[in-house]
Amino acid sequence: MRDTFVRTLIDLAKQDSNIELVTGDLGFGVLKPFWEQLPNQFTNAGIAEQNMTSMAAGMALEGKTVFTYSIGNFPTLRCLEQVRNDCAYHHANVKIVCIGGGFVYGSLGMSHQATEDIAIMRALPDVAVLCPGDAAEAEAATRAIVAWKGTCYLRLGRGGERRVHDHIDNYQLGKALKIRETCGAPRKRSAAVFSTGAILDVACDTAALLEEAGVHVIQYSFPTVKPLDEDVIRACADQTDLIVTVEEHSIIGGLGGAAAEVMAENGSRARLLRIGLEDLYCTTVGSQKYLRGQYGMTAENAAARALNILNR
Repeated sequence: MRDTFVRTLIDLAKQDSNIELVTGDLGFGVLKPFWEQLPNQFTNAGIAEQNMTSMAAGMALEGKTVFTYSIGNFPTLRCLEQVRNDCAYHHANVKIVCIGGGFVYGSLGMSHQATEDIAIMRALPDVAVLCPGDAAEAEAATRAIVAWKGTCYLRLGRGGERRVHDHIDNYQLGKALKIRETCGAPRKRSAAVFSTGAILDVACDTAALLEEAGVHVIQYSFPTVKPLDEDVIRACADQTDLIVTVEEHSIIGGLGGAAAEVMAENGSRARLLRIGLEDLYCTTVGSQKYLRGQYGMTAENAAARALNILNR
């Protein structure tokens, strides 16, 4: 996903000299092709994310489309005041890119684990929040935010994610992507599985397990959390018994929280199950896969919890 983003950005920047990439003194292994091919559109701001963000806002207000690039919480939580006051408030054309949302950098501890970022960025007025689920979604999302005027947050996986889409037709920022729906006659029990971000593979496996257990399943990926595809949520909440949201993020304020808001305001018939990090900090160190298992973000756990609700 990360390499796809860089390749796509290089392609776009070659077509538009106003596109600028600013890094917080990292990512050189993957960003090298950009600065070699487009040296005049690249800046290393140093280990100074707050300065990087303010500088990006100034460049954007002079007509540039500026991408800031860092890992984990560094381009968001470390410089939240600058994102809020300098970028969002001024509707600056700054695209904030986080590599390694969730537990990607789990071996470095909670300081590098981005598990509240979606909620915080989503709370900022007029900021678009995108969390693509695979490389195809990452390419489409990168192209979409260049065309989107204003501040955006793009949360990417580090790389190696399972590719779910062969290609995406008619991608629209703010629209969910349908992954599957159970064929054949309606079944007694039904569920919709929603996910955002690079945990899309777990959501796909969850949907498959529920189908095997006799549940009619509708599955959507939400590469955009804000603006949110409320129409899909409302429709699925009216058609199914249970909505399951899957995200590598706190269950508070992310996709699960957003779905809860829509369902509560529209008198949903469906119940809601949020799969993600409970209201706590991860105090364990380990690989992304290990931490997902430790905190219940597996297909087996999600399917078991969903079936427990559906069988009541």
